Amino acid sequence: MKRYGMMVRVPPENVEQYKHLHADVPAGVLAMIRECNIRNYSIYHKDGCLFSYFEYTGEDFDADMARMAADTATQAWWDVCKPLLEPLATRGPDEFWATMEEVFHCD
Repeated sequence: MKRYGMMVRVPPENVEQYKHLHADVPAGVLAMIRECNIRNYSIYHKDGCLFSYFEYTGEDFDADMARMAADTATQAWWDVCKPLLEPLATRGPDEFWATMEEVFHCD
């Protein structure tokens, strides 16, 4: 299992809409998250930033993420959510949510 932390900005005028959308995530999107080996997934908000945490239990993260990106239900969900967000300028070239470096962990 590998832990992931990611960040993205959410403008103040979009926070409530983003929260409202995530109060009722479509079942197909949730199923795809699980099918792509993501567990213990959470998103937190603070001061205009969203922080996501999840655990990846699969063997090929890139293949699972490509599978998720090809899913029509997930694409429709992203089409609604992405316009509410602002990627960090320091994100990687193929990232929307910027991957964070884990610097400490304690079980």
